Amino acid sequence: MATISGGDKLAKRLAEIAKKLAKPTTLRVGFLEGATYPDDKGTHVAQVAWWLNYGHKGTPPRPFFTDMVAAKSEGWGDSLARILEANGGDIDDAMQKMGVGISGQLRKALIDLDSPALSPVTLMLRQMLIDNPNLTITGATVGEAAAKVAAGDDYSGASTKVGVFSGHMLNSIDYEVNE
Repeated sequence: MATISGGDKLAKRLAEIAKKLAKPTTLRVGFLEGATYPDDKGTHVAQVAWWLNYGHKGTPPRPFFTDMVAAKSEGWGDSLARILEANGGDIDDAMQKMGVGISGQLRKALIDLDSPALSPVTLMLRQMLIDNPNLTITGATVGEAAAKVAAGDDYSGASTKVGVFSGHMLNSIDYEVNE
């Protein structure tokens, strides 16, 4: 007849895991409260990301965030289970790894964003910023860019990449684990 030993250690470990699972833990991924642009207004990156995702004042929606969640969230539970299995049930470590992984998925979604294309006026504004990095974008500046586009001025040096012109939004993606 076979005997099993170490039952006390197993029971203790299971109790530790159960205790950690009993504490609610929240993982937040995205543009957290402290992320702002280095402008005079302290514009929140989350607000600009929301405008990019849902559209704002004539700018079409580019749902990078909501599309990423829709495409990836179904696999998050399985990923968490695999991490917990691999790390012996360490919830804190697993949540940190999930934060790194999901924030990476969000970064990729922003980097891969390419539709709808940027307007010629936006591209001209980017060209104007390349020519004058200290330029402040105002309504008048937008009007000037529109006039330049209408006049046929060249903006071919401007990046056509959506959402990552300065890199600030991309670099503001973060996560936090709260108990």
